[in-house]
Amino acid sequence: MKLPVISGREMVKILHRKGWKPYRQTGSHVIMQNSDETLELSIPLHRELSPGVVHECMKVADLRDDDF
Repeated sequence: MKLPVISGREMVKILHRKGWKPYRQTGSHVIMQNSDETLELSIPLHRELSPGVVHECMKVADLRDDDF
């Protein structure tokens, strides 16, 4: 499985569609919370996210390939 190359803003939109809400923003990072407010993800608003960040978001938010 090849990870998609996406921007931070695209990742925020994808997480928002999956029920995550922006909790706060610190500098160039948006902190997202799930609907239960039990998990948080820090998304850097860069033009291109590193594969590690994309993988971690997919793992924590339970994202699949078809979500992209």
